[in-house]
Amino acid sequence: MKLFVGLGNPGAKYAGNRHNIGFMAVDRIAGDHGFGPWRKAHQGMTAEGRLGDEKVCLLKPGTFMNLSGQSVGEAMRFFRLTPQDVTVFHDELDLAPGRLRLKQGGGHAGHNGLRSIHDHIGDAYGRVRLGIGHPGHKDAVAAYVLHDFAGADQGWLDDLLRGLSEGAVMLAAGDGPGFLNRVALRMAPPRPPAGQGPAPAGVPHPATDRPGAAEAGSALHRLAGRFRRD
Repeated sequence: MKLFVGLGNPGAKYAGNRHNIGFMAVDRIAGDHGFGPWRKAHQGMTAEGRLGDEKVCLLKPGTFMNLSGQSVGEAMRFFRLTPQDVTVFHDELDLAPGRLRLKQGGGHAGHNGLRSIHDHIGDAYGRVRLGIGHPGHKDAVAAYVLHDFAGADQGWLDDLLRGLSEGAVMLAAGDGPGFLNRVALRMAPPRPPAGQGPAPAGVPHPATDRPGAAEAGSALHRLAGRFRRD
């Protein structure tokens, strides 16, 4: 079993906040992959299902951000998991909006949710760092993260959440590069030749099956580099 944790604050007033992008991520995964209904458990809300061959529990802590570790620790102990089985989706001020990094272990960089998780399970868990940008001054951070995404953000936000959901099977299987590549494809899909419609989701583009595809692949490789492991 794997535990995927989305960080955020509970309640309708916070639902659209930048700080709640982690909740948005696991909600999208649950909806797209047919997870069971959300239920109260482990000081939060959980939904269980499968991603490929892996059984996965999704968790949205109900303890508010700075106490997230209480909920994560309780769920991890209940399922008898190790920190390496846990992946946390969270907002990241130090990444531009729509950028993403995948990280295993390390510090919390002052993020209150991660700080709490560190206190309860240590620092060896995985993180999916979801860029929301920085307001420009540290005194503006609190108001910025507790404010809803702007209308202009909705396009890239939807593409990012779609990419996370489409790559979730690979993430659960431990295929970090495959997960990152899937998100990169969703954020900037390859353009079809003139006169040809877009390929169905998950179907390789014909351009990859003809001579010269290596050059196209190198461009895709550069794009995927934007969404890399730290």
